[in-house]
Amino acid sequence: MCDSHGWPSSHSQYMFFFAVYFTLLTCKGIGGIWNVRTKWAALFLPWSLAVLTMYSRVYLGYHTVAQVFAGASLGIFLGGVWFWLVNSKLFCYFPLIEESPFGRFFYVKDTSHISDVLKFEYDNARAARKNMAARKAMATKSS
Repeated sequence: MCDSHGWPSSHSQYMFFFAVYFTLLTCKGIGGIWNVRTKWAALFLPWSLAVLTMYSRVYLGYHTVAQVFAGASLGIFLGGVWFWLVNSKLFCYFPLIEESPFGRFFYVKDTSHISDVLKFEYDNARAARKNMAARKAMATKSS
């Protein structure tokens, strides 16, 4: 039995927040190259880790079952609310934040309008490498 390390379990709360938020992002379409089977495989990991975290907190005696279930419930609720808030209320402010002095200083970028961020980053990195190689070849020819 635990000596009460907190109510609710913050570890369970965080892991379930992450699992819910990651699930909602994945279902929304972040990472557009994934097919349905790959999405389900990718979603298995965060939910497994969340459940294992709950189990470990009770097994190690840091929390009671009620504490980890309260943490999981709060994490699920907050993950859903935060996803809704960011994607429905704050979404319109992303370009303003990106162009603000703060955004420019910290290199904040908004990729929410890009349907497949992974492919976009991959294509841009390859194009930049080819461009650098072409410039290097031009510099070598001119010297």
